[in-house]
Amino acid sequence: MSTALLAVAARMSDWSPNVGLIMVACNVLAIVLARATVKLPNVGPQIPVLSDVAGLSLPALLGATSFGHIIAAGVILGLTNMGTI
Repeated sequence: MSTALLAVAARMSDWSPNVGLIMVACNVLAIVLARATVKLPNVGPQIPVLSDVAGLSLPALLGATSFGHIIAAGVILGLTNMGTI
């Protein structure tokens, strides 16, 4: 049974600056997508500095960065399994 579990386990990448850059890029992409697709981006509490820059309220920004982390996790795992990272 333990050999079957070892065969299914994915390779994990250690943290490196490349992993950090991929995470930042995916989060920026998610924020850009959120600005273009969210119907009411300014509903809810505002962020004093970032609402002018990002154009999103706190709930919209949290949702966008959560989506960015999901995208980044998939990209990092995919690139790790391909051997690129």
